[in-house]
Amino acid sequence: MIHHTMLVSFDGPLPDADLDQFLQDIEKVMVDSGHLQTSATRRHIPVPGEEAIPAMIATAVVQFGVADMEALGAAFAAPGVGELIHGWQARYPYKVAWVNHEPLD
Repeated sequence: MIHHTMLVSFDGPLPDADLDQFLQDIEKVMVDSGHLQTSATRRHIPVPGEEAIPAMIATAVVQFGVADMEALGAAFAAPGVGELIHGWQARYPYKVAWVNHEPLD
């Protein structure tokens, strides 16, 4: 299994309801692709003083588990994925860092 872990960092603040909707939307479109074995999304849990650290602090983490790299490519090429990503980017710009890796357990 391959895990695709994304750290999503929105450029500015967004309402809690919109962040919840973003996480629901990205999970649903990827699950609907039929290529995922696992899926999880979570909000960042801030700690006091972290804003003073010169690092990218993610707003949320998204992780998808797939059988192999072919399944990962197919999931991201599924209908609706590109439109969803571009739609949210236009509404609330964000940056993403990701890593493809074996399970961490």
